[in-house]
Amino acid sequence: MIIMNKDIFKAYDIRGVYPSDLNAEDIKKIAKAYVSWLKKETGKSALRLAIGHDVRLSGPELTHAAIKGFLEMGVDVIDIGLISTDMLYFAVANYGFDGGISITASHNSGEYNGMKMVRENARPISIESGLAEIRDLAKSAVFNDSNQSGTVETMNILDDYVAKMISFVDQDKVRPLSAVVNPNFGASGVAIERIADNFGVKLTKINFEPDGHFSKGKPDPMQAANREETEALIKSGKYDFGATWDADADRCFFYDEKGNFIQPYYITGLMIEYFLSRNPEAKILTDPRLRWLPKDLVGSLGGKLIISKSGHSFIKERMRQEDVLFGAETSAHYYFKDLWYTDNGMVPFILMLQILSTSAKPLSELISGFQNKYFAIPEMNFTVSSVSETLAKVGAKYSDGKIDDIDGFSCEYPEWRFNLRGSNTEPVIRLNLEAKSQAVAEGKLQELSEIITS
Repeated sequence: MIIMNKDIFKAYDIRGVYPSDLNAEDIKKIAKAYVSWLKKETGKSALRLAIGHDVRLSGPELTHAAIKGFLEMGVDVIDIGLISTDMLYFAVANYGFDGGISITASHNSGEYNGMKMVRENARPISIESGLAEIRDLAKSAVFNDSNQSGTVETMNILDDYVAKMISFVDQDKVRPLSAVVNPNFGASGVAIERIADNFGVKLTKINFEPDGHFSKGKPDPMQAANREETEALIKSGKYDFGATWDADADRCFFYDEKGNFIQPYYITGLMIEYFLSRNPEAKILTDPRLRWLPKDLVGSLGGKLIISKSGHSFIKERMRQEDVLFGAETSAHYYFKDLWYTDNGMVPFILMLQILSTSAKPLSELISGFQNKYFAIPEMNFTVSSVSETLAKVGAKYSDGKIDDIDGFSCEYPEWRFNLRGSNTEPVIRLNLEAKSQAVAEGKLQELSEIITS
């Protein structure tokens, strides 16, 4: 018997190269283990579960394998087809399903695939909230199959999903804008087009048709090389803004009208202004990586800022506990109370339509105040032999700063601050740094880089 590779189980999901790291048989076992765990957790013997997949070429085969596992466990399956990850969250919570799985490997390149799992109300399942137990059950391959097979029905959720997305703005305030959109060959194109048609937005499309070959490389807008095509197109014409998504479309990134990529940190500032202008005493949540902008902005607008450990499962749980209206991560994950506290890649696009429609200023001017006050270095990744040893070395060097350990090592001085943390999804250490001037930011970046790599 071939032993399942335990390394495919990450902090928040399952990912590996297909078929060497994970294959259809693995997926079937994991699906059955997920059902066993969920029945124990909920006390339910009969479950209705949603399943969908992203554009990866192995998606249909692995989806079929998961459905087969579900049926053998007596589950009634709702197959929602080709989806973005946030569409799974929507389906499970909106229709009251007991849980669901998306067959996806997020922004990884095409040879990867995996699974993201949720339970009722789209509550996430991470290594700390059930994924470790599911891993152990799957490896044991001992399941209590049902005496009666489950059923399968297909369901098209697009109309309901788009209607929910549109409900986030005042439709009569959105004017026809012009935007460059790049879904990176992912599954979000149909929803983007429907939303644009609803508001009369003129779209110029790049890499728009779903294609699991990902012929232009890793579908991750955080990589600078991935942005060049979008930047060039915007600069060659006249557009109000540009937007791009990762392959499973749960993250949205923006460009201004001049074709300049905007760090998600500054987009977070715009979103905070939007929500607190309508809900002045609301709670806002961000992660510890970059925090001066939200701290100052939320304080000036009368809200309450909560700092949470990075990672969607931690953030969603904290938002539920604290009844937070809006949450944001430096990685361009945006979370919404009115979407059952889940992250969503389409709502930021729609909010941007209203923000620009109701402003006399172009996007570049709307964010310039943030950019000229908060000098943030884009997140940098370093491959190190030991994350813990690197954190200890850096901690010893900067022991005289204001320190916290909410997530990794954060250290603050009057003119600059930084956060250093091990990745939850990749074997790297991540550095985020901000300062009161560009010169200080660049100098401290060089200083820290030399310490980390020495």
